[in-house]
Amino acid sequence: MTPTVPDPRAQAEAEFAAAQAKLNLLSDIDPVLLDVSLREPCFSSYLGHTLQNKIDLLPMIESFGIPDKVIATLDFQDPDFPEVENEFCLYLNSIGYDKTGCFALTAVGDIVDGVFVPDHSMVLLAEYGVPNTMHEIYLMDPASSDHTMVLDRIARSLAWLRANITGDHGGPPRIYMNVVDLVDAFFADRDWCCQILALLASENVNAVSFEDGRGTYFPFQIGAMVRTIKAYLQPGQLTLFHCHSGNGMENASVIEALLNGADGYWAGMEKESSTIGHASMGELIANLVRAGNTKVTARYQVGQLLPICHAMHAINDETLPPETWPIQGSDAYRQMLTSFDQRPGRAMDLPPEAIGGTYTFRISPTGSDWPVVQGRVQEQLGLAIDEAYATRMILLMRQDLDRGIRIRYDDAGPLRELYLRAAPPGLSPRAAPPR
Repeated sequence: MTPTVPDPRAQAEAEFAAAQAKLNLLSDIDPVLLDVSLREPCFSSYLGHTLQNKIDLLPMIESFGIPDKVIATLDFQDPDFPEVENEFCLYLNSIGYDKTGCFALTAVGDIVDGVFVPDHSMVLLAEYGVPNTMHEIYLMDPASSDHTMVLDRIARSLAWLRANITGDHGGPPRIYMNVVDLVDAFFADRDWCCQILALLASENVNAVSFEDGRGTYFPFQIGAMVRTIKAYLQPGQLTLFHCHSGNGMENASVIEALLNGADGYWAGMEKESSTIGHASMGELIANLVRAGNTKVTARYQVGQLLPICHAMHAINDETLPPETWPIQGSDAYRQMLTSFDQRPGRAMDLPPEAIGGTYTFRISPTGSDWPVVQGRVQEQLGLAIDEAYATRMILLMRQDLDRGIRIRYDDAGPLRELYLRAAPPGLSPRAAPPR
């Protein structure tokens, strides 16, 4: 019998149909987002945050339009030493701030001699009147070695929160249970993880969250974790994810989580975060816009995404965003070669104007074409040149390299020198620099 030969064209159609189905999912989702811009960047910043920094960040968060936000992380603080986040909560109360949609991170309480003792972060949550919480537990912590005790601690903590915290508009608090190291624990003790998930399902917490805190897992592993969580939870319970950078796949992991059923994501708007950054909310939203998602463009001020992220970074780090950051970096939308530009109407392109940016220009002696050189001369020197002039400048740069000379032509001084050297005959071009 002659074996059936696959039709490669039919296979291609099937493959791209499957890819289109995933793209359709991304274009139609309306993810639950929790903005952590008041906390995530200061955790790793060289400078940290003062109270004024948080006050300055708050209107930027509000203007973008994500209604839910973390205003403080209360479980990392020494209870005897108030910090800036404590002062920020007190400040919000002093001005009568409407804390609807506000969350604070808290830790699970303890049981001492059979009596439940709420963690100090839980007590502060009540004192400050924060209506919702991201409630945290670490399964791999030595304090979690007694599994029966941990399950009891979680159940009693949830009961305490429901009895002592008033939620949005006077209702019950939203409790997002963040099992911080859940994916780590799955590689060490799956039975233990499944017990936790079964408990959280039976307790009907509003959401179960997990993190890739080092950014070390592959996207398909994150997808498997999401599907596992979803298998345990009841209808209406959310699955949330948070991912740091580590192996360069952080944004792919977020997309994989969403494709596998995660209901949402929590992060800061800009990339600054622990380790070497995180998959930011700004990057996620930009990628959903790239996928054609009109729900995020209708809900949030996407046209101000880049200006807001850049303004946030100026507060968080007192610098411009690093040049090499995708989407948000200062060079992310600087043209180096026009064929690399992202253009309206082309599949998967996201022109900078869609997220509040615009193309500028960056000269590379080897890679840049004449429109880029023309644009940079206009941008940096205020001079108009034609294609022929720009081409002479390109040839001079390449000639310099051939002679062993390296110059940063993108800077104003060297660019002006190059411009003068490239003047047409009769306009006294300058001599080439010495070897």
